[in-house]
Amino acid sequence: MRIAILGTGMVGRTLAAGLHGIGNDVAIGTRDPASTLAREGTDGFGTWAAAHPDVAVATFAEATTGADLVVNALSGEVSAAVIGAAGVAPGTVLLDVSNPLDSASGFPPNLFVTNTDSLAEQLQRAFPDLRVVKSLHTMTAHLMTGPQALAGGAFTTFICGDDAAAKQLVTGLLAQLGHQDVIDLGDLAAARGTEATMLLWLRLYQVLGTADFTFKVVR
Repeated sequence: MRIAILGTGMVGRTLAAGLHGIGNDVAIGTRDPASTLAREGTDGFGTWAAAHPDVAVATFAEATTGADLVVNALSGEVSAAVIGAAGVAPGTVLLDVSNPLDSASGFPPNLFVTNTDSLAEQLQRAFPDLRVVKSLHTMTAHLMTGPQALAGGAFTTFICGDDAAAKQLVTGLLAQLGHQDVIDLGDLAAARGTEATMLLWLRLYQVLGTADFTFKVVR
C-alpha cells in the first residue's frame, strides 16, 4: 500500500518507520524537505532520515500523490490548512491521529473543540471527498506501531468513521501492527469521546511521570 504521512514530528516519524516496516511504500510529507532534512541537534530529523533511507521525504503534495492512505500526524491546529495544501485526491482514506490540543493556557492543554464536535468531524466537513477515520490518538507514539511493548499489547484501540470500507482498511493495518483489541465505536461522531480522553490522558501523564500507558476496556 502507498501511504503518505503528513507531519515530521515524533508521531509522524514513528508511524512512517512502523508502517514501512510491515511492507508499505511510505513517504513522509513536509513543507520544505531540504530544510527538514537539514535538522539535527535535539530534533535530529536528518539523522532519522539517514536511518530510514527507503522512506521518501517530500513536499506535502508530492507525498500524497497516488497515496491509498494519508495519515494526519500534524498538530490539530494546522491539520486542515496542510491537508488542503496537500491536495489529497478525492476518495482517499485519511487516518486522523491528531488531537485538538490548545496549549495557549499552559500545561496541561485544553481542547479547542469538544463535546458537540470533534477535530475529525471538522476535517470531514472541510474535505467531504475524503474518507476520514479516527484512531491511534489515545496512546503515545511508540505504542501506535509497537503495541507489544506495553502489557504484551493487551489494551484497547478505538476506531470510528463514517465509511465502512475505510475503517476496514485501517483495521487491517492495526492488526498488522499488532493491535489485538480494536473496538469500532461507529460513526465519526464517536471521535468527540475519544478525543476527550486526552484530558484524562494528560492528567495521568502528570501523575504517572511516563507516557507508557493507555486504556483497556474490561468486559
